[in-house]
Amino acid sequence: MTSIDRRPRTAPRTALALLAASVPMFLATLDNLVITTALPVLRTELSATLEQLQWMINAYTLAFAALMIAAATLGDRWGRRRVFLTGITVFGLASIGSALATDPATLIAARAVQGAGAAAIMPLSLTLLAGSVPAARRAMAIGLWGAISGLGVALGPVIGGAVVDGISWQAIFWVNVPVAAVAVLLVRMVLPESYGRRQPLDVPGVLLAGSAVLATVWAITRGNDDGWTSTRVLGGLALGAALLAGFLVRETRATHPLVPLHLFRVRSFAAANGSAFLFSVGVFGLVFLLSQYLQIGQGYTPLQAGLRTLPWTAAPMLVAPVAGMLAPRLGVRPLLVTGLALQSIGLGWMGLLVGGATTYPQLVPGLVLAGVGMGLTFAPAATAVLADMAPDDHGTASSVNATLREIGGALGVAVLVAVFQAADGTLTPDGYAGGLRPAALVGAAVVALGALVALRVPRATGRLRPTTTGTEAPRPADVATPVGAA
Repeated sequence: MTSIDRRPRTAPRTALALLAASVPMFLATLDNLVITTALPVLRTELSATLEQLQWMINAYTLAFAALMIAAATLGDRWGRRRVFLTGITVFGLASIGSALATDPATLIAARAVQGAGAAAIMPLSLTLLAGSVPAARRAMAIGLWGAISGLGVALGPVIGGAVVDGISWQAIFWVNVPVAAVAVLLVRMVLPESYGRRQPLDVPGVLLAGSAVLATVWAITRGNDDGWTSTRVLGGLALGAALLAGFLVRETRATHPLVPLHLFRVRSFAAANGSAFLFSVGVFGLVFLLSQYLQIGQGYTPLQAGLRTLPWTAAPMLVAPVAGMLAPRLGVRPLLVTGLALQSIGLGWMGLLVGGATTYPQLVPGLVLAGVGMGLTFAPAATAVLADMAPDDHGTASSVNATLREIGGALGVAVLVAVFQAADGTLTPDGYAGGLRPAALVGAAVVALGALVALRVPRATGRLRPTTTGTEAPRPADVATPVGAA
């Protein structure tokens, strides 16, 4: 992509640019998981059903996924800083709406708007940062940007639990407002405007893709209540399939497609995206269920529950840099396969052990294995997605990968909760454990399937290759994906 910008040259300006780009992105990643430890409180105070709790998560992730590529395209056309600022403003206003909600429907609607704002924040944050720092400092700045993103994921359940325990569930949204306001001022002062390749927005593609996923997720969430053979459920699934088929036809024929399908002819791109999608389906549905189990099944407060997820959610921050150093020597395939296998074993461990009398220390080995596996997955997956892409396709390829992960997360919540309900899971200590057990095992199986798909990544992908001078040069992959992004 081409851009016009003025690059700051001083270290203080680089630090300010990093802060301006990273703070909004931190909020967007934080709010993906911050609500998980508040779900039992929301169930009580808003009289929310389990289906409504799902939509409090999925409204955010679906809007996030459906609009992310569109936001990046609009940023290229209208100005990246302008669209970025719009996203921050929408996110802040939607946070106010979430905090003021007095019923589940209002909160779900506000969360959807919040996800739309986050969709403009995530892809443009990195692009603006890369264009605002000198080349000599760019790698360091992008590395710190990724670490801050990972911090948002790791701290989401902890911050959510601490705020709910100490103040109220509304405060997890109110805290976004002053931070977003400061971020708007900082972005206007520090980040220059820039533009990219101007192409028309594929509006039909956006509508078809978003509607297909929405119809499918809705049908899955209604399956146990309405019956899997009911007209509404089968109709929803059929509508989702028809809309998906329409989307694929549209993208094949469009001059400027939302998702260039030819990218999936590249084996490393297709396999890495397939494994990342399955990873999200298996893992994020279990995050939704486990955060509630620690409170409902084990009696912990929201803060205590959030802290007890850290072996899982924080481990990637420690392991991902190691994976990043190993990838040039080993290639990404062994790291991806090992990481996904460890996650599958960790989820399986929790599925086999969880019960009414299970203690937290019994779950720790599974949490640690899953966390280490996540850390081995994130950076190699990002490298594999971009390794065989032309530089002009890096932005699109990265956005497609992030979108598929978000869609996988939404489907994962719907599918694993459906398994939970089908196993007669209830919101009581014994009933919750009974439903969580098969859900965790299904999640483990889905992630194991992701490991098998990762075997399709070419062996040499991401490995440094000798040059004619005897030194080594990496395959092209110069766009970072945030550590821990969903």
